[in-house]
Amino acid sequence: MRLFPKIAAVLSGSVALPAIAMAATIGGNYYSPQYDYRDFFAATDGKQFQVVLAGNAFPGVDPETVARSLLPAMQAAKPRPALTFTYAKPSPPPHPYYRLVLVFDPANDLNAYPVCAEGDLRFRQGKPGIFYVYAIYCRNDQALSYTTAWTAATGPTDPRIEQLFRELFMVVFPDQYKRYGPLGRPTR
Repeated sequence: MRLFPKIAAVLSGSVALPAIAMAATIGGNYYSPQYDYRDFFAATDGKQFQVVLAGNAFPGVDPETVARSLLPAMQAAKPRPALTFTYAKPSPPPHPYYRLVLVFDPANDLNAYPVCAEGDLRFRQGKPGIFYVYAIYCRNDQALSYTTAWTAATGPTDPRIEQLFRELFMVVFPDQYKRYGPLGRPTR
């Protein structure tokens, strides 16, 4: 009878190993006090939502090829609203102007606010075989939420990238984030 717990532990470990190997690592997160999931939902449900790519996710691979490969991965992993990711800048420019900026291999001291406000972008040398992205959800010139994520990936069509986007979007666009009013009471 003592053998059963050991066998169960080995089997559960072998089942969890592929999931761990596929998992992305998500860095810390930040939510501006102005972040409200309801605004995100209203701005994107049934609409196109612009994604801005900055940097080179896979040095040595044509950036257009990378962009074409990432869009279906993002769409498959999209958050709950019925949105369609696009790289096209809306015309005429909407107000407020919501977008997701993905900065590949950002400089260690890159701040989200200048990225949204001025397009200030700085990069560092990437590591081969690592897909590293700084995701910033912007409204006009304000960063509403941001985080970093990374995973091992061999190229833009690697299935681990889609999994990274699934986990990343749950952090950048959380529907459980509650805003607080002046007396510390939840507003919804």
